[in-house]
Amino acid sequence: MAAKTVKEGNKVPAFSAPATGDEKISLASLKGSNVILYFYPKDNTPGCTTEGQDFRDQHSKFKRQNAIVLGVSRDSLTSHENFKSKQKFPFALLSDEDETLCKLFDVIKMKNMYGKQVRGIERSTFLIDANGRLIKEWRKVKVDGHVDEVLDAVKTLNRAAKSA
Repeated sequence: MAAKTVKEGNKVPAFSAPATGDEKISLASLKGSNVILYFYPKDNTPGCTTEGQDFRDQHSKFKRQNAIVLGVSRDSLTSHENFKSKQKFPFALLSDEDETLCKLFDVIKMKNMYGKQVRGIERSTFLIDANGRLIKEWRKVKVDGHVDEVLDAVKTLNRAAKSA
């Protein structure tokens, strides 16, 4: 039987993970805020750096939309701390070395790297609303324009919540 994975429209199961800044971040502690969980393959690689910089550069806009941005990869906390510091990311990076979150969100895929099949994180982003429900997911993300798309989705979510 496959591990339980998250589906759009459903509540996201409780989780917690070690994060930069010597924190442990849990979904429960984020209740009341929209959460953007973006999974990326590896710290300090070109696409992952660009994606993180795009989230960094739009961070104040996400904050105004009551949204918390969190990056997730299988890298160690030490690697994350260096990456975050070097890029001046204003958000936490979660270390998922045991792949608990990767499995929950089903982002580990077989990928071709230099002609070899390797298991790795498929670049993916998830928008969780203030009640812990998965609202939208982006799979096989292309970095260009992605952060703007996520920001638009958060704005749409907030407008829908206000009119409800």
